[in-house]
Amino acid sequence: MSLVSAPVEVEPMGWLQIANLPRIARRHPLVSAGGGLLAVLIILALAAPFYAGDPLSMDPFKRLQPPSAEMWFGSDNLGRDVFARAVFGGRISLMVGLISAASAALGGLLIGVVAGYNRSFDNIAMRIMDGLMAIPTILLAIALISLTGAGIGILIVAITIPSIPSITRLVRSVVLSVRTRPYVEAALCGGARLPKVLWRHIVPSTIPPLIVQSANVCAGAILTEAGLSFLGAGVPPDIPSWGNMISSSSLYLGVAPLTVFAPGICLVITVLAVNLLGDGLRDLFDPRAKRRR
Repeated sequence: MSLVSAPVEVEPMGWLQIANLPRIARRHPLVSAGGGLLAVLIILALAAPFYAGDPLSMDPFKRLQPPSAEMWFGSDNLGRDVFARAVFGGRISLMVGLISAASAALGGLLIGVVAGYNRSFDNIAMRIMDGLMAIPTILLAIALISLTGAGIGILIVAITIPSIPSITRLVRSVVLSVRTRPYVEAALCGGARLPKVLWRHIVPSTIPPLIVQSANVCAGAILTEAGLSFLGAGVPPDIPSWGNMISSSSLYLGVAPLTVFAPGICLVITVLAVNLLGDGLRDLFDPRAKRRR
């Protein structure tokens, strides 16, 4: 009897199967629902100048008007088109959410990979991450805005910095687990350089959990931006945002409810789409969920 076992066919990692979109849509409806809804919202936000009106145009004679053919969601207390402001506000929320999530993912990936392989850097980096996790996002944003003034860039920085530690810890835990596996040790013993091993064997293993965590960061960033704008510490008042729309129209809820409900519903739909996509990606990348099916 031969002592050599037959070769075992290993199924490719879940994130490499993204090219098979019909199969993913059939087996993972949350991914298709969340991703499709989010794609529609992004397209509507990008195409806003072609179909929505001017979000900054004011007409005092059309204050707090009900919905009409000219203004689908009515007008606010300054006579501005609520529909146009809600659509253009989606650009701000999506931009802040996506850029904050991408920046936090990139920073967390770089720090986590190095910390997982360098013990000296690990001790320093994790203590810094512990300190950053203790900083509330809202307080950091208020402090930065009080020093530099309100702006989208400062808001993104204030949201990104507290989001990096959670991603760093996640990536570091994956690196610590993968670095001891036989194929990594075999590559190092075979003469492969460490940067090549990191790029080809370790970093790909961090991508699935990184994507899932980034979706959660994106949803949290959108909510944080709306909360900060509602408090007046986020986007400047002259830029339409769902948060400052709700803040400026809250006094007129009984007279013109759509001035508050329209941005609120847009915010709920956007966060729901990101959460559905994150939950679907979690099921897609979870090998235990794959075995259960």
